[in-house]
Amino acid sequence: MSEEREEREVQDTAAEESVEVSDTPEVAEASSAEGEPTPEVSEEEERRSRAKWYVVHCYSGMETKVKRNIEARVESMGVGDRVFDVIVPMEETIELRDGQRRRVPRRVFPGYIMIHMILEKEDGSIDEEVWHVVRHTPGVTGFVGIGNRPTPLSEEEVEAIMRRIEAEEPQLQVDFRVGDRVRITSGPFADFTGTVVDLFPDKGKARVAVSFFNRETPVEVDFLQLEKV
Repeated sequence: MSEEREEREVQDTAAEESVEVSDTPEVAEASSAEGEPTPEVSEEEERRSRAKWYVVHCYSGMETKVKRNIEARVESMGVGDRVFDVIVPMEETIELRDGQRRRVPRRVFPGYIMIHMILEKEDGSIDEEVWHVVRHTPGVTGFVGIGNRPTPLSEEEVEAIMRRIEAEEPQLQVDFRVGDRVRITSGPFADFTGTVVDLFPDKGKARVAVSFFNRETPVEVDFLQLEKV
């Protein structure tokens, strides 16, 4: 009997110890928290979050060359931790040439370059080192801003520009304007002349008022069927 009693006491003790080490709500929460990785923000991501978009002016037609010059100076002068992106805003357009539609890349703002960088220090003063690297790049004529202080673009301005750059559908570029005198070159109204009264770039068409049976009649024609008189 004594052996059975001792065996039961050992089993009871083991059960109590098992209860003591089982996860309480606090322990379970701690275990769960330890199992979830804490999101870490890299140093570069933290710096990029402080960066803003600025615009510099350069000689028209030299945007790409000046962009490369800026990037080279940023690397050689060791300010890549504050200057992140240099872009020449471009958008794809459709132009009408020789009776055909052609996709053509076009500068959104000829003579201007956008730079994503940390130009202001935490105390609000200008980082003279970064300013000097960019401002004295060959081809750069100055920053866009108020007075002598560069002014960053607002978030709304940046979003609007990025939408144009990243647009999937190219914009149709035409030389016609409302009020222009044009001649229809093909179709049922070929050789008629008239006046442009409306434009529909999304459809690639224009509404032209032509004289038909001594009455001015609006007809809708494709841009490819028009030429200026």
